Amino acid sequence: MAMKTMNDLTTRIGDLPLKNPVTTASGTFGDGVLMNQVYDVSQLGGIFAKAVTLEPRQGNPKPRMAETPSGMINAVGLQNKGLDYWINHIYPEANQLGTEIIPNVSGSTINSYVQVAEALNDLDRVHAIELNISCPNVRDGGMLYGVSCEGTGEIVRAVRQVFDKTLIVKLTPNVTSIVDIAKAAVDAGADALSLINTLMAMAVDAERRRPKISTITGGLSGPAVKPIALRMVWQVSQAVDVPLIGIGGICDWRDAIEFILCGASAVQIGTQNFVDPLSPLKVIEGIDDYMTRHHFSSVSEMVGALITD
Repeated sequence: MAMKTMNDLTTRIGDLPLKNPVTTASGTFGDGVLMNQVYDVSQLGGIFAKAVTLEPRQGNPKPRMAETPSGMINAVGLQNKGLDYWINHIYPEANQLGTEIIPNVSGSTINSYVQVAEALNDLDRVHAIELNISCPNVRDGGMLYGVSCEGTGEIVRAVRQVFDKTLIVKLTPNVTSIVDIAKAAVDAGADALSLINTLMAMAVDAERRRPKISTITGGLSGPAVKPIALRMVWQVSQAVDVPLIGIGGICDWRDAIEFILCGASAVQIGTQNFVDPLSPLKVIEGIDDYMTRHHFSSVSEMVGALITD
């Protein structure tokens, strides 16, 4: 059953209209089909599906997740069954869910990114992709591109040539200046940016004198990263003129509003899905209530409405 809201919660990411600004982050929600048995996922603004790579990937050896204070570290390693499986088995079900399904595209070479993006461009119900050039736990993959302006520009330009729908580029925070990387992505043709991906981190078992995950380091997410993510969204919003999607430690409506005020046109909920699978719906309701209390008539009115003087 569709959620009834008092206000107009629609937003736009490039040419992509969303019914509301609340989406789920890649790798935390599957493809939405299983979660649709828990609640009606058509109420969401969109679902950023788990990473798709050209060939199947087994991911990293276990253990590959560790809980940390106010967060978690993961080094799953983009485990997936590959592009052909996604097109033939996941896409037919996912595109019936009644919300935008946005594949997260990854790879280990520019050519592999291009092949995945080109194939997805041919699917009628795929209206956008999220280009993952920022995952910190794949040893031979995206990290190499997303940490330099040159690498970012090269891969975005290559994908832009074969993908003519909304191209969202996901930025890593593991850089000296995320603003410079953001500018490079936009200059190369990105329609929108999503940020931040996980922060490279580490957890140690003192008694065993061993790292808690097999790859030693992994990606930190959850409430611990939110202040950093807010700062980066704010900085990038001042430097580029494309829509931003805020990610990082969003647990409730207040967190989402903070990202929107800092310049995000939409948000992704990630780690919190493991804590409370219903949290995206609660965030939608909370945003609706906030708009009523603060007399905002649209989401776009709130985007970047932070008072700094």
